[in-house]
Amino acid sequence: MGKQKYYETAKPQETAVLVAVPGYRQTDEQTNEYLDELAFLTETAGAQTIKRFVQKLEKPDRATFVGSGKLDEIKAFVQEHNVDMVIFDDDLTPSQVRNIERELQIKIVDRSLLILDIFALRAKTAQAHAQVEMAQYRYLLPRLTNLWTHLSKQKGGIGMKGPGETEIETDRRIVRDKIALLGERLKKFEKQNYEQRKSRTGMVRVALVGYTNVGKSTIMNLLSKSDVFAENKLFATVDATVRKVVLENIPFLLSDTVGFIRKLPTKLIEAFKSTLDEIREADLLVHVVDVAHPSFEEHIEVVNATLKDINAADKPVLLVFNKVDLYLQKREQEMQEEGHETLPSIEDLKATYMAKIHAPALFISATNKVNIEDLREELQRRVAEIHFERYPNNI
Repeated sequence: MGKQKYYETAKPQETAVLVAVPGYRQTDEQTNEYLDELAFLTETAGAQTIKRFVQKLEKPDRATFVGSGKLDEIKAFVQEHNVDMVIFDDDLTPSQVRNIERELQIKIVDRSLLILDIFALRAKTAQAHAQVEMAQYRYLLPRLTNLWTHLSKQKGGIGMKGPGETEIETDRRIVRDKIALLGERLKKFEKQNYEQRKSRTGMVRVALVGYTNVGKSTIMNLLSKSDVFAENKLFATVDATVRKVVLENIPFLLSDTVGFIRKLPTKLIEAFKSTLDEIREADLLVHVVDVAHPSFEEHIEVVNATLKDINAADKPVLLVFNKVDLYLQKREQEMQEEGHETLPSIEDLKATYMAKIHAPALFISATNKVNIEDLREELQRRVAEIHFERYPNNI
């Protein structure tokens, strides 16, 4: 008998090159951080980054986003290395996608499509699936003409989750009908959510907010003793999760919400309106920050700007800096390598932010359970204030 043959059935991982076109004012350090985030998004979506291209321009080229010389450079690389796709760290116009795709003859993915793809992967409930599908169809509508026609031999992969190829190749009327149908379905979900929230009226409501991957779900699990999905990837949580928590005999509702990100697609914010209502209708926001991230201050600004966009900027906020263990490791490593520290101490950070927000700023490690009691005590104090203000006789 001959040797038995084995065939590889697993799909090979898609490969990608990343492209950024920063303005002249953007530092190289910022550009690298933004590309690190794009690479993390790419990894979360299931692809492997094998090269980065950067071209500083006063403004992107109207036809191909990058200059012709840079496009030739990218083309030579993708052909030599048989790359599956090119991912841009900005949104492209439909004509830019067509022009670049015509030149490179591979899949072109912009930032919005990549984020939509991750949301499609992460959606667990029927409502989240409908929300993501709505955003995908709105994204696709102006891009229907000749969208990735060369991909007929390739199935699946980034950018192909959600609406199938049949729908993509049909006319705009059918896509508009789909959008209308999803709109009606989402209205029903919104009505159900409203009824659920109405039935919870009276209880103090607290929402965890923050940049994606800052540890909100881990904090949710600690405070509510529940098992909410948490992992070190972007957008681990898409659906809002609500749990009842009791601290010192005072009950309240704690919700874990979708993380925000730089350049979060507007269509996604619109589609997730009902999920974001958990934030809009909360009595207190717990703004969680990854203090170990080099751009944590920018992340705070992004979250504050997004809260403003969804009309939730006027809420009382408890600022919680998470991953303090990683931050201290970075300071120690800096001391060993450089012989001095440039990162401020935790005490200095605490003093700075307490002065900025005129309230306590907490520094914790949810993973290592550092200062979790301080968080519980401050949260209980803030919730009790709201509770007894609402129910003065319930003391």
